Formats: sequence, structure tokens, C-alpha cells
Amino acid sequence: MTAGLLSAPVLWLVLFFVAPVVYVAIYSVGGITLFPTDTGVISLDYWRHFLGGGSIYLGLFWKSVRMSLTVSVVVVMLAYPIGYFLALVVRKLKYVLLLVIIVPFLTSFLLRVLAWKVMLGDRGVFNSLLESLHLRSPNHPIEWLLYSQFTVMLVLAYAWIPFVALPIFVSLDNMDRSLLEASSDLGCSRLRTFWRVTLPLSLPGLVAGFVFVFVPTIGEFVTPLLVGGTSGYMYGNAIQDLFTRGLDWQTGSVLAMFLLLVVAGLMLIFGRFVQVRSVAAD
Repeated sequence: MTAGLLSAPVLWLVLFFVAPVVYVAIYSVGGITLFPTDTGVISLDYWRHFLGGGSIYLGLFWKSVRMSLTVSVVVVMLAYPIGYFLALVVRKLKYVLLLVIIVPFLTSFLLRVLAWKVMLGDRGVFNSLLESLHLRSPNHPIEWLLYSQFTVMLVLAYAWIPFVALPIFVSLDNMDRSLLEASSDLGCSRLRTFWRVTLPLSLPGLVAGFVFVFVPTIGEFVTPLLVGGTSGYMYGNAIQDLFTRGLDWQTGSVLAMFLLLVVAGLMLIFGRFVQVRSVAAD
């Protein structure tokens, strides 16, 4: 009975996840030939070139890691107060306010990114406001507001905050309130109660939110493509360009497999030592 129930999802997983990953992995070492230029000889030359000290792609990967870490930390710091307010401060309207926060993000992600592109442009809301306040000259808009690393991180932070606030809200909302009352009865201040009781109990949701942002942001390519320019170029853009413009699929496969291995390793680390899955158990 159990085997019958699991057969369909397992078959789906094998056909549309495991098989493509294995195919790309084999192609990255030359085990499969797709183009006339492919040698068909198994070799680790592409991997050695990528992992070499002078590889521009490896440097681009670390740049993406730094940007992802920055975005993840900023998003968690901004989302935690939102989750805390909804779970422990608001009583009757917490689910209504949560819905109000999430609903705008059910619209097209592409439209929201393009809206930020318009607002941050030379004639956008921010530059126009600074010009009206005489904080900049009409002919000298603030260029780093668009097509920069700052722009990419700003738009990604905006996109992820509601989805990070949700697991934090769940952790705090399921917390035993009697522990807070006991801490108050024992003479602890609100700040001490937060550091000793609230924060440790909400840590699974906090870490889950961090992972939800960090993992997909490393391979992000849509946002940098639209608002990043050359300065905001990320690792995911390199993979996209290798498979589309460059037609260097073997190098693109190496980059894609390296990213997959890093993400899998991160998930194992977080799942093993921090037990992110306990968020669902709460």
C-alpha cells in the first residue's frame, strides 16, 4: 500500500529532478556529446579550470555569496519585527494584517521588479524627490540608485521580506505564552525575556527564513538582469549567458553543478545542526 502511494511522487522526482541533474553532471565531465565541438572524452579539465585560482566564475560565485549573505541578514532583521508584532503584539487582527502584507506579493514578480526600475531611474520617484528638495542638481541624478549591487540587494530584500516574516510569525505564534508569563513573574525585564526566552524559541523560524533567502539568492539572475547592470552581475547570470549567448554548455553545466552541490551542502548543514524542519513540527 505504501509503495503504491509513493510510486507516483518518486517517479515524478526521478524523471524531472534526478535524471536531469545526473544528465548535466555527466555532461559537465564530457561523458555526453551534444554539439559537434564536444570531444566526448571524459575529462575534468573544465572543473579544474573553474576551480583554479584565476577563474573569473569562481570569483563571481563569491561575489554572489557576499551579496546573498547581505540580503539574507537584512531581510531577517527587517522581517523579525514584523513577525514579532503580528504574533505577540496584535491579537484579533493578526491574520488580517498578515494577509495584507502577503497579498501584494501574489502579483507578478517581474512587474514588481520593473516598478522598482522605474522608481529608481534618473526620472524616477527618488531622484525627482531629491531634485525637488534641492538635494541634487537637475542634470546629475544619483546613478548608483539603478544598475548597481545596491539596487539588486534592495529589490531582492523587498521581494523576500513577507516570505521570511511568515516562518518567524509561525514560530512565535506557536510559542507557549506561559513561558513569557513565568519569566515576568520571576522578575525578568521585557528585554531579558526576549533574549532568554523569545529569541531562542523563535530561532528555528529565524534560521528557516535565512535559508529561504540565502539559497535562492545565490542563483538569482532575473533581478540582476533587470536592475543590476554590469556592477550587479551575479553567478546566475553567468550560467544563463553560458547556456544562451555563449553556447558553452559544458562550462555552464560545471557552474550549475557546483551551485547545486553548494546548495545541497548548505541544506544538509542547516538540516543536521540547526534542525530547520522543526519549524513545520511547531
